[in-house]
Amino acid sequence: MIMRKSLRLRSITMMMLIAALVWSVTLETCIARRGRHWRRNNRRSSDLFGSLSSKKPKNHGNSHHSSHNNNNSHHHKSKPKQKPKVNTPPKADENNSPVVSRLPKVQPPSLSPLKESHQVFNVMDFGAKGDGKCDDTKAFEAAWAAACKVEASMMIIPPEYTFLVGPIAFSGPYCQPNIVFQLDGTIIAPTDSKSWGKGLMWWIDFTKLVGIKIQGKGVIDGRGSGWWQQDYPFTDGETKLIVPLNNSVNQNPPGSEYDLKMPSIKPTALRFYGSIGVEVSGITIQNSPQCHLKFDNCGDVLVHDMNVSSPGDSPNTDGIHLQNTRDVLIHSTTLSCGDDCISIQTGCSNVYIHNVNCGPGHGISIGSLGKGNTKACVSNITVRDVAMHNTMTGVRIKTWQGGVGSVKGILFSNIQLNEVQLPIVIDQFYCDHTTCKNQTSAVAVEGVTYERIKGTYTVTPVHFACSDDFPCVDVQLSAIELKPIQERYHMHDPFCWQTFGELNTPTLPPIDCLQIGKPPRNRVQSDQDVC
Repeated sequence: MIMRKSLRLRSITMMMLIAALVWSVTLETCIARRGRHWRRNNRRSSDLFGSLSSKKPKNHGNSHHSSHNNNNSHHHKSKPKQKPKVNTPPKADENNSPVVSRLPKVQPPSLSPLKESHQVFNVMDFGAKGDGKCDDTKAFEAAWAAACKVEASMMIIPPEYTFLVGPIAFSGPYCQPNIVFQLDGTIIAPTDSKSWGKGLMWWIDFTKLVGIKIQGKGVIDGRGSGWWQQDYPFTDGETKLIVPLNNSVNQNPPGSEYDLKMPSIKPTALRFYGSIGVEVSGITIQNSPQCHLKFDNCGDVLVHDMNVSSPGDSPNTDGIHLQNTRDVLIHSTTLSCGDDCISIQTGCSNVYIHNVNCGPGHGISIGSLGKGNTKACVSNITVRDVAMHNTMTGVRIKTWQGGVGSVKGILFSNIQLNEVQLPIVIDQFYCDHTTCKNQTSAVAVEGVTYERIKGTYTVTPVHFACSDDFPCVDVQLSAIELKPIQERYHMHDPFCWQTFGELNTPTLPPIDCLQIGKPPRNRVQSDQDVC
């Protein structure tokens, strides 16, 4: 009897031990699962902002191999550029960081995994001379044709050589993805009119590619002064607002070392068209006949640590031009040119620009939009932590009369200005001709925020010229501090016309012309005109 009770007690004890063991394992599993979910769901927005602004977006950094590094990580880390001798962009205010929803989703498409090593195609192996005299166009074409067939290949333009290259297209769509264009030498454009025929819209063109990366310490020199003389004087739509004290304007054209007459159609130095997962870093583009760097119909674009350089009086030489392009990140870049440092045209959305030096030039502009009664749609644009010096305009939105569509969801934040003629501009009457026809329809402007814009101006601190039929609405102003510097221009007080919004803080100077609230009546665009 005693033995039976002892056996029964041992059996019960064993069952309890087994049950306790199973329960503890289940509990640890549940806690582990809960822990993973917590870590995933509680990632701070500041971490996401930091990873996007201070690091390369996911897959950009490891999407290509380095030309000088064959380790297991396969990252190419370009050496940091020396700090330019211009104003340092203001530091971001961590207490006023943008919401995560404003950040562009700059990520390349899903590509097949990279191979352990990549093939290198040096233009010197394809017959390039690199003496700056012989035409190396065919050697570049041959090197590209070979690199195009191999995934994650690298086309090398070596340092200490100067390559004369005529108009050239590096095109897909049959090229393999993840090609690296390693530019450490100098590429120069031909200056004879024969090389350009009747005129071309581009000089170096990358078309319909997936995962294309241009990197290095090299230079693309458009040698464009021969074109500049033919397009001088250049008139910007805001030139009419800038009146010298002596009523005279310097009309001396920029100098040229070339006497031949160039075609009337001027090429862009470097263009990307219809491409996804584009990155440009490290290089310098200078003296383009027209725009220096253009992205048209592209997605997932990253530009950083590069330079654009041309004289402040070189006409139509935009630094970076975006058109029909989405998900763009531009940072840590210095832009000096004769037109807009960055121009954002129709079809652009989800663009984030920060830590940029601009000047000389015409500032950072959205537009011009709606020319020729066309429809224009631009949305979700952030420009912050930017330094501008000796520019014509600072941050600007410009639209033509007669256009339709809208500009909305715009943030200009933490902009430092030094002797800028027109720091803050909305112009719905933009016209770069002598006269333009008055029209009632307009590209609507709504939801534009200006915050922490500080510095000095030489003509007018604020110029808001909005449409009678489609006034500017929801214009928000806060922490605006702009001080005048008398130079050689007639100076004016802030100007507002049909501009509605809010003054969230006192401003310097007082911007009393802004109408608080919403317009009493506002025309509504038709369904076909709405973006």
